Amino acid sequence: MYHIPVLLPECMEGLNLKPDGIYVDVTFGGGGHSREILTKLNENGRLLAFDQDDDALQNSLDDPRFTLIHNNFRHLKRCLRAEGIRQVDGILADLGISSHQIDVPERGFSFRFDARLDMRMNSESKLTAADIINTYSPERLQQILSEYGEVRNAKTLTQHIVQLRETRPIRTIDDFVGLIEPMIWGIRPKYLAQLFQALRIEVNDEIGALQDFLTDAVQVLKPEGRLVVMSYHSLEDRPVKNFMKHAAFTDEPLRDEFGAISRPFKLITKKPIEASYAETKQNPRARSAKLRVAERI
Repeated sequence: MYHIPVLLPECMEGLNLKPDGIYVDVTFGGGGHSREILTKLNENGRLLAFDQDDDALQNSLDDPRFTLIHNNFRHLKRCLRAEGIRQVDGILADLGISSHQIDVPERGFSFRFDARLDMRMNSESKLTAADIINTYSPERLQQILSEYGEVRNAKTLTQHIVQLRETRPIRTIDDFVGLIEPMIWGIRPKYLAQLFQALRIEVNDEIGALQDFLTDAVQVLKPEGRLVVMSYHSLEDRPVKNFMKHAAFTDEPLRDEFGAISRPFKLITKKPIEASYAETKQNPRARSAKLRVAERI
């Protein structure tokens, strides 16, 4: 299994599972959440799961009630319609990166290993982290490092990278980390984690995909259907919180011509659910998890 499923009982409770319902796990990974959902369904229930990562396909479940869709969850509505489904009873999303992806050196997600600067969740995608480092304009590169990684010295780091890449291409993780070593501020692992997060989010268009997914989710959920989303940093949590509150991705709600705010959801969790001390001790990945649940009106 890729990793221990985070906040598993809380996710199941949030989904408010009906034995004969139709559910979607849009981040299948190792299948931990999906396996648990299937234990709650009877023979008439159905579970569809999404994952764009080729490695996840080997974890597919042998169950007639289960369908694994090899695609990005940003195409939720289109892919469900291809399966003959227009509305579902609940959707679960466990955002971010899996432990498996981090721990496979050749995927290039972790600064702990040397490998190509890749970071693609979908191996068929064109853009890699090396492309970003070597070809993005200084303005765009600085913006990514600042916004997606909250890198404090994004401007001077960008200048350093641009200067060095003119002498030779930066292709591997060891090359990259070695070249930026003089620019690291504060705690080294934290700094590198923020930097790699910024590149990974850009490579996979994670924020754009999240927004597309949420927009589709509100359209495919039945009335009283549940949306359960687990995020691991504020860049994910903020748009989820705002969308559940008022169907917009910013703090400022959208209003119609009469000034009314669109509220497609009833909030089941006013504040995000976080993992207990016991869970974080057993599974460090749970430390930063924030779980939000909303019900379609």
